[in-house]
Amino acid sequence: MKLYKTDKQESLSTWWLRFRLNYWPCIWCTGGKIQFLSSDYKELHVGLKKNIRSLNRVGTIYGGSIYSSVDPYFMLLMMWILGPEYVVWDKAAKVKFVKPIVDKVKARFLITEELIEKTKQGILEKGEIVFDLPVKYEDEDGTVYATFEKTIYAASKEFYEKKLAARNMTSSFKPS
Repeated sequence: MKLYKTDKQESLSTWWLRFRLNYWPCIWCTGGKIQFLSSDYKELHVGLKKNIRSLNRVGTIYGGSIYSSVDPYFMLLMMWILGPEYVVWDKAAKVKFVKPIVDKVKARFLITEELIEKTKQGILEKGEIVFDLPVKYEDEDGTVYATFEKTIYAASKEFYEKKLAARNMTSSFKPS
């Protein structure tokens, strides 16, 4: 079920992936749910509502649920889009809780063609790149409840393996 207006469509394979991800314990336990995953992996919608898994002591949605329900998606989308010849990691996140969430909210993750090209170009030039992506939780009226900035690291697999090997060589030195 699309939470935002979009021309993109879900395929049978992305529907099946979305279904499986929603029952993966680290996603299911957040209380959030992936509602839409486009066939090109460039758009994903997440819904979060107050339920037994997300309720805090004061009757609003727990801050841990708010953040964890948006945590992995930019990294996963970039992994799926770039493919196995690249390495993608979450590097950092900034969270701002704007208002307590007492009902339900939604978030839209978008990966543009421009971002994909900029990422590939940066990797081609330097072997690796770090970039920030924004996302927010809002209600149907557009009221914002939380904002996030995810910092993503991407590299060519070859560059990353050389970087790890160099790191392991320097850290394996043991004085006698």
